[in-house]
Amino acid sequence: MQAIKRATILTPDQTIANGTILIENGKIKAVGVDVQIPLEASIFDASGKYIIPGMIDAHCHTGVFSDGVGWNHSDGNEMTDPVMPHLRAIDAIHPEDKAFQDLREAGVTCIGTGPGSGNLIGGQTAVVKTRGRTIDEMLVLFPAGMKMALGENPKRVYGEQKRTPSTRMGNAGTMREWLIKGQGYLVKKAKHEQKVVDFKAGVADAKEPDPFEIDLKLEGLAKVLTKEIPAHIHAHRADDIMTAIRLAKEFDFDLVLIHATEGYKIADILAQEGVPCVPGPVLISRSKYELRGLNPKNAAVLSKAGVKIAIQTDQMSAVRHIRLDAAVAINEGMSDDEALRAITLTPAEMLKVDDRVGSIEVGKDADLVILSGHPFDVAHSRVERVMIEGEVVFEA
Repeated sequence: MQAIKRATILTPDQTIANGTILIENGKIKAVGVDVQIPLEASIFDASGKYIIPGMIDAHCHTGVFSDGVGWNHSDGNEMTDPVMPHLRAIDAIHPEDKAFQDLREAGVTCIGTGPGSGNLIGGQTAVVKTRGRTIDEMLVLFPAGMKMALGENPKRVYGEQKRTPSTRMGNAGTMREWLIKGQGYLVKKAKHEQKVVDFKAGVADAKEPDPFEIDLKLEGLAKVLTKEIPAHIHAHRADDIMTAIRLAKEFDFDLVLIHATEGYKIADILAQEGVPCVPGPVLISRSKYELRGLNPKNAAVLSKAGVKIAIQTDQMSAVRHIRLDAAVAINEGMSDDEALRAITLTPAEMLKVDDRVGSIEVGKDADLVILSGHPFDVAHSRVERVMIEGEVVFEA
C-alpha cells in the first residue's frame, strides 16, 4: 500500500488542499483530507506540490507512426484503398516507440491512438496506457472508434492516383455509399441469424440456412452503425464539419469531431447539435489551405459555447506538450478548471474509459502526476513523478 500526503490535489472536479491519496493494488483506495494512512503503507511526502490525474490525449498517432524512424516504421495510412474499416490500430502500435517514454515523462499516461487521415475510412482506434512491453499489456479499450476523414487529405491522396475520391463531393459520396452498404449488410445478417434461430427451434418449414459470408469491411462499419463505437471524423473547415454532422444524422451514428479547426465559426451549431469536439493541434503552422482558419481561440470559444471538448496534440512525441496546448487555451479565455478537464476527464469520457481513468476517484486506476507547481504554470512547474496503476514510471 502507498500513500501520498500533504499535496494540493486537483481531481479535477475539486481542489483538495493538504490532501492524501491512498493506493492499493494499482487503484485509488481513498482520497481526501482526513484519510487514515495504515502503518504498513509506504509514504511519499508531496508537501508544496500539486497532483493531477494522468493526462490523456483523445486523438494522436503515437506508436502507429513511430517517432523519429521514418517511413519504414510508419504504419498509419494504408493508402491503397480509401475505405479500410477493417484495419485495427492494435496491429500497428509499436510499444517500443521512443515517443511513449517522452509521454510518460511529461505525465501523459493514456492516449487514444490510431490510423491517420489519408483514407476516407482509415480503421479502428485503440485506447492504451503509455507503458507496457506488448500492446496486450498497454490496452485499455479496443475498438474505441472508427477513424474517418473529410477534406483535403483523402481527396489529395486518391486524386493524385486519378481515383475516387478526388473532390469533397467524392469524399461524402463514397462514405455514404459504404455506409449504405453497411446498413444492407446488417439487414442481411439479421435475417440470416433469425433463420438460424428458427431452424434450431424446429420452426415448421424452417430449413438450415447456408453459411453467412462475413465481409470484414462491412463488419467494421457495422460497429459504427450499431453505435458500438463512435465515428471519429477528421474535419478542419466549417463546411467539412457540417458534412460530418449531416452524415451522422442521416445514418444515426455517434460522432466525435477530430480537429474541428474552424469550429469557432459555427460553435453555436455544434453546441445545439451536442457534437463533442477534439480541437487541436494549435501549435503548428498553416501548412495547407484548410488550416487557413487556424486560430488559438478555437478551444476557448467552443468551451464557452457549451461544446464538450478534449484538447489534443495529434502528433507522436508532441503529445508531451499537451499541458502547453491547454495553457494556450487558458490564455485565450478558457477557465483553468475546464482546461484541466479537457486533458484529463473529458477525453476519458469521450473515449468511454472514464470508469478507469481521467480523475482522482476511489476505485479508479492510480494514474497520477506530481508536479512542482500548478500544472498550467508551464514556464516553472515541472513534472516530478508519474505513476501508472500505482507504479512509478518516471521520477525526475
